[in-house]
Amino acid sequence: MHQSITIHADDKGHLTLANHCKLEKLNPKELLLYSTALCAGMTVQSIAEKERVALLKLEIRMSGELDTEKVEGRSQFQSFDIAYNIECKHIDDQAKVSRAVRLANDKYCGGLEMCRKIAPVSHSISIVSIETKG
Repeated sequence: MHQSITIHADDKGHLTLANHCKLEKLNPKELLLYSTALCAGMTVQSIAEKERVALLKLEIRMSGELDTEKVEGRSQFQSFDIAYNIECKHIDDQAKVSRAVRLANDKYCGGLEMCRKIAPVSHSISIVSIETKG
């Protein structure tokens, strides 16, 4: 069974559930995905801030495949995937944003590190800029 959640940064930079989802409606497996996406997002934001890059849009979709047909207490994740969709202002910022995501994804996000101990974690990154010159 496929489980998925999406978070995004609001206009103040706070990470929240997307699509009008409510935290109290998530099942325990979705809560694991949510907390991992939140950890990754906060880590990306922190690294981008240190690099002095403003993220105009940050959206993270965290998903996983369970080994059962429906969500059960005994359900185990077989794999995870995290997709980063980011918008920055200048094309010159894309390399810094990409580096921030790679560092968060590969080194600094403890949530993703814990998931890697459960099952393989794949990722994808999409970065766009609204201006061509920095």
